[in-house]
Amino acid sequence: MVTHAAGPGPGSILIVDDDINTALFMKTILHDRGFDTEAVHSGRESLDHLRAHRTDVVIADVHMPGMSGIELCRELRDHHPDLLSIVITGDGSVDAATEAIRAGAYDFIVKPVALDALAIAVARAMEHVSLRREVLRLRAAGLGALEGILGKSRAIRRTIALVERVAESDATVLVSGESGTGKELVARALHSQSSRRDAPFVAVNCAAMPATLLESELFGHVRGAFTDAKQSRPGVFVLAGSGTLLLDEIGEMPLEMQVKLLRVLQERTVRPVGGDQERPFAARLVVSTNLNLEHEVAAKRFRRDLYYRINVIGIPVPSLRERVGDILLLAQHFLERCAERIHKPVKGISESAARVLKDYGWPGNVREVENCIERAVALCRFDEITIGDLPSRFRQRDASTASGPLSAGELVTLDEMALRHVHRVLHAVGGNKTHAARLLGVDRCSLYRRLKRPIQPRLEAPPVRLARRRHPIPNRSVRNATTLDVEHVERDRR
Repeated sequence: MVTHAAGPGPGSILIVDDDINTALFMKTILHDRGFDTEAVHSGRESLDHLRAHRTDVVIADVHMPGMSGIELCRELRDHHPDLLSIVITGDGSVDAATEAIRAGAYDFIVKPVALDALAIAVARAMEHVSLRREVLRLRAAGLGALEGILGKSRAIRRTIALVERVAESDATVLVSGESGTGKELVARALHSQSSRRDAPFVAVNCAAMPATLLESELFGHVRGAFTDAKQSRPGVFVLAGSGTLLLDEIGEMPLEMQVKLLRVLQERTVRPVGGDQERPFAARLVVSTNLNLEHEVAAKRFRRDLYYRINVIGIPVPSLRERVGDILLLAQHFLERCAERIHKPVKGISESAARVLKDYGWPGNVREVENCIERAVALCRFDEITIGDLPSRFRQRDASTASGPLSAGELVTLDEMALRHVHRVLHAVGGNKTHAARLLGVDRCSLYRRLKRPIQPRLEAPPVRLARRRHPIPNRSVRNATTLDVEHVERDRR
């Protein structure tokens, strides 16, 4: 397997087309847009080029002598999995384009090549390559050392930097953030980065049990302390040894337990329930909460003295709204992890699905992303997650924004837009034309006609000339008025 390191700049492209004029045309266009672009004229030449040069995207014609574009796609899929390929298909080559996509092509362009279609396809491919390589780069940089904290946004990098700075300290740490942001991951990262990493890491959810059971869980109990206490049991303060103890959701701890916890932290000893002997503990304490403890103190739901005792070092964990640039990175990471776990060949996220994922508010933060992607991978029938695999709230959001303004790159002919939609449906149903026709609401004959219909190139709008007409506007009382009349060139010729 050959891999290519991501490099600086907007991206590197290799054009493979036996038509020298077409290859030169695309090379010039993409070079003018800032891409590092090269062109070769056969599949074998392209493989030789890839062995010696870093390349992000390969654009190949389907029909070439020797190695065809479809065969090249298979070769790239098997030996250059980090590259993306885009195929070019001419009139009557729809079936070949579908076969190429099955062979691993990322997208296709219809001949004659339109500038906007070429730019859109390359931009999509480059974004996908960048995302995939960023995931790999972060993994190689040592994700395991920070217990899976993933992200490149400024907000999460600040959190990671703070974790690395205070990991060796024995001071109590307060990790705060919304539910689902990864507070326990931060606590585990503090543990794994410290000299305590070989000792136990113990976590207790303070909101999951009543005060009586929580006291026994934290401090332990002696035999006979209560009805079911048939034998003595140490609490988690002792079980953690010289490791790290996480008290999760400490803001939910009952007030009567807060008093006892405050004494334990002040004396650094614990007394089991029903016992009369105090026992020292050596664990480092990390606490977490999704509440604003200052507000809880003001509302007298949390003790002020305990708040100051646990808030020695504060580490805020940003919400996903503060790190929008990490959404697709996280989604791709969870996709690959889930696909590997259930042995399903899902490799990526479609552009439309990526768009709605990025635009969604994510009130459940990273945990919601993980659950959403796990569901999508389980439902996905092919090698790419689409909007149909996402929960209904995403499909509704996509429908509500579908009528938004078009960018310049989306201005393509209706024929080409229709053909692209037909291809996506065909790809989704594995090339079954009967099933595709049923989903499209047409019969098989209409579908075949659509597939064989040549694509007309997009025409520019007719030129417009502004001519002055120097006579008063009818039915107006304004004298000597001057108006502007818009006249098309065809009208001038007549």
